[in-house]
Amino acid sequence: MAKIEEIQEPPPQAAQAKKRKGPPALVKYYLVLYNVLSTAGWAYILLITANAVFNLDGTHATVPPAPGAATVQRQVEAALPAVLVPAIRRAARAYAAVGAQTAFVQSFAALEVLHVLLGWVRSPLGTTLIQVGSRLYLVWGITHLFPQETHTNPLYASMVLSWSLTEVVRYSFYAFSLLGTEPAPLVFLRYTLFYILYPTGASSEAFLMYATLPQPVLSLGLQGGLHALVRKVLFVTWWPGLYVMYTHMMKQRRKVFGGGRSANPKVKQA
Repeated sequence: MAKIEEIQEPPPQAAQAKKRKGPPALVKYYLVLYNVLSTAGWAYILLITANAVFNLDGTHATVPPAPGAATVQRQVEAALPAVLVPAIRRAARAYAAVGAQTAFVQSFAALEVLHVLLGWVRSPLGTTLIQVGSRLYLVWGITHLFPQETHTNPLYASMVLSWSLTEVVRYSFYAFSLLGTEPAPLVFLRYTLFYILYPTGASSEAFLMYATLPQPVLSLGLQGGLHALVRKVLFVTWWPGLYVMYTHMMKQRRKVFGGGRSANPKVKQA
């Protein structure tokens, strides 16, 4: 059993001074700029993806199946109400519209690991590595390496929509927090949207990964190589990971709306 060491609390005045102390001015301005640029990048991706899927500009009212559309997609279309088929077909073209932009913006999130290592934000290093690493793996280890299975898969669109909605709210929330204010509507969205976006995002990620697995999927051998085995393991562990993140956010939401909460200039980005 781990030893529980006694922690001596500082005097009230010292504790208050420590609480007020934030990152150095240049670091703070850098973090604000980082979060503002990240918000803008994900807002751009959100707009492009939403337009590609929902035909916001009215130029893609009807579309044929995407070139190379998988048989399973055609089977899904046959089982859906006819009114949903155009949106599914447009979703299958989302990668062509926003794939490169998503990879570019998401890759910059690797800086968040550096932010933690330098002590500029309070996020746990392990959590940050998992969150950033899983996204980068989806971008470069799945969609980049398996274009035939993923580039015309409608799940790519649902994944990116979930990511971009989450990140626009998250990064803008951090930017405002660093500036010493937390607008109530933004706080509400930050701690409420996850109810929908975590399941849609994580399930899209998992089944996009599943689409790259060699058949039969339940084979225990090394069919498809070591990377295929890694993807099988990740597909299985994705679901308990979702449960952990989901319940964590539920606890965070209860803390935020169930008691007093004040902005801390040394933002915890989690």
